[in-house]
Amino acid sequence: MRVSRILGIVAAAAVALPLAACSGGAAASDQDSNTASAEGFPVTIEHAYGETVIEDAPERVATVAWANHEVPLALGVVPVGMAKATWGDDDADGVLPWVEDQLEELGAETPVLFDETDGIDFDAVNETQPDVILAAYSGLTQEEYDRLSKIAPVVAFPDVAWGTTYEQMIQMSSQALGLAEEGDALIEELHGTVNEALEAHPELADTALLFSYIDVADLSQIGFYTSHDTRPGFFEGLGLPAPSIVAEETEGTDAFYVTVSSEQADRFADVDVFVTYGDPEGDTIEQLQADPLLSKIPAIANGNIAILADNSPLAASANPSPLSIGWGIDEYFAVLAAATQANS
Repeated sequence: MRVSRILGIVAAAAVALPLAACSGGAAASDQDSNTASAEGFPVTIEHAYGETVIEDAPERVATVAWANHEVPLALGVVPVGMAKATWGDDDADGVLPWVEDQLEELGAETPVLFDETDGIDFDAVNETQPDVILAAYSGLTQEEYDRLSKIAPVVAFPDVAWGTTYEQMIQMSSQALGLAEEGDALIEELHGTVNEALEAHPELADTALLFSYIDVADLSQIGFYTSHDTRPGFFEGLGLPAPSIVAEETEGTDAFYVTVSSEQADRFADVDVFVTYGDPEGDTIEQLQADPLLSKIPAIANGNIAILADNSPLAASANPSPLSIGWGIDEYFAVLAAATQANS
């Protein structure tokens, strides 16, 4: 598996899967009844590329990049188009299971799926004739933002590329839809779900988790996500401590992922649990423990490693989003809690 496929858990860094979607026309036809009234418009959304003014309540909502479609869906609005899932998809239909569940609950057809394997498909987005394009969680470049803005008003990420929390995603997108109050209620509901799941696993209290990707084919370096990324950012938002190396590396970069030489193994001494992708049934732990450098890291020596099955829905849900949290948080925390016990 290529590291690039994991790093962003986004369509631009994944392999393509077959497109299995309807035209989305039927879903779009119900937009009038799903979107907000014109009251409260225009609204202005601030983001990394300036401000976006949305003059009227949008009736046709398109989304690009990972998970942005989950906000309107969670609020009862079916997008006319959204990014195709190419990582974590369990049945190769381009839609993650928690999104399938929500579409079924809404009685909606699958929207048009944008294949972003080679970048944003601007023509496909344009063909859906959106009134707004949601991309609050993304890594849009200035050029991509400018091109999309010629199609419809765009809600870009607030500050750091791929660093938008699920709360920020909900706040920005719900405001753009004229559903800010409903967005706040959704955030409160998700906080309750997460806190309840965390309370069920007291082993995780004060646990320093490091979300990494260690390529067993090249153990000369250790790759891991900084606090800018939503995976470790999620842990820190729950009050869990960040390992010192994560704090140090985050301070010196805007990147969401960094690598250091395995010769710096001593910098990982305060990591309680490594979280990584791979084969839970394989010999990853044994391979790491056999390495003369990595075996000096206490967490690795003790086998405190949580392995999320590569390209599985659970692995995808570790990048928390409005619909994936309710779908997988209990199982996710159970996997993390199990890794706090020595497995050497």
